[in-house]
Amino acid sequence: MSYFLTQVLNGLSYGLVLSLIAAGFAIVFTSTGVLNFAHGSIVLLGAYLVAVLHPTIGFWPAMLVALFGAALVGVLINALLVRNLADPTPGAAAILMLGVDIVLLTELTRRIGNQVLPVGAPWGASVVRFGEIALPTGRVVAAGVTVVAFAALWYLFSRTDLGVGMRAAAADGPTASLMGIRLSRTAATGWALAGVLAAVAGVFLTSFPSPGVAPTIALSAFAAIPAWVLGGFDSVPGAVVGGLLIGLTSALVTGYEGDLEHVLGAGFGEVAPYVVMIVVLLVRPSGLMGSKEAVRV
Repeated sequence: MSYFLTQVLNGLSYGLVLSLIAAGFAIVFTSTGVLNFAHGSIVLLGAYLVAVLHPTIGFWPAMLVALFGAALVGVLINALLVRNLADPTPGAAAILMLGVDIVLLTELTRRIGNQVLPVGAPWGASVVRFGEIALPTGRVVAAGVTVVAFAALWYLFSRTDLGVGMRAAAADGPTASLMGIRLSRTAATGWALAGVLAAVAGVFLTSFPSPGVAPTIALSAFAAIPAWVLGGFDSVPGAVVGGLLIGLTSALVTGYEGDLEHVLGAGFGEVAPYVVMIVVLLVRPSGLMGSKEAVRV
């Protein structure tokens, strides 16, 4: 029973990290209608900045620089590329984001090389014990930070003028513009928020039990895509639900892979999230909490 509970708690904590990335996907989609396939590289960028800066300025200052840097890159992508698309359709924007992802990932891979860079997180390789259950401290911290982050997002979107403006722009951009809402500002805010969430997730994805920052982290971040699609392309609460479901599925299937191997085959844990996503979309194409009007490519 303790092994099962350990897998469940690991899955839920990992799922919360995935939900940070999935929420970034959802925020960019609702604020600009873009399928941001460069998001995985921004996750890697945030972790990379912490890894290279923490030896000289310390972990927390490096974290602040990473948050700002990832947010700035997101804003620049929107201002310099997305807003200047000659054909501003979801398909063209998605292809553009794939190109941006390749450029960013190639440059970061060149800089990292074959190294694995530690992020220098203050919790190190310590574990937290709950009776017979042991969890990496980083996972526990990640769960707490993610809960606070989503509480802040809820307050932003429901209690502030900026958040209400972003919701209005997402629902009906032309009407919101006529009412005095600056669509450029809401779009920039959405990209900046997605960058911040990506940087936070990147640090937790590269903390113990992960060995550190490597280019493969950008690919690992794409595990959040099933969470995003499962919850709904345009739903931040759906990103949370999707992240938890995908994290739990991954942990349980991987944890019991030896028992399931004769039925499902080896390595099924890697594709299980996508199987869950496909099954849910067959029943509910808009995702669990997404709007039925959301555009898909």
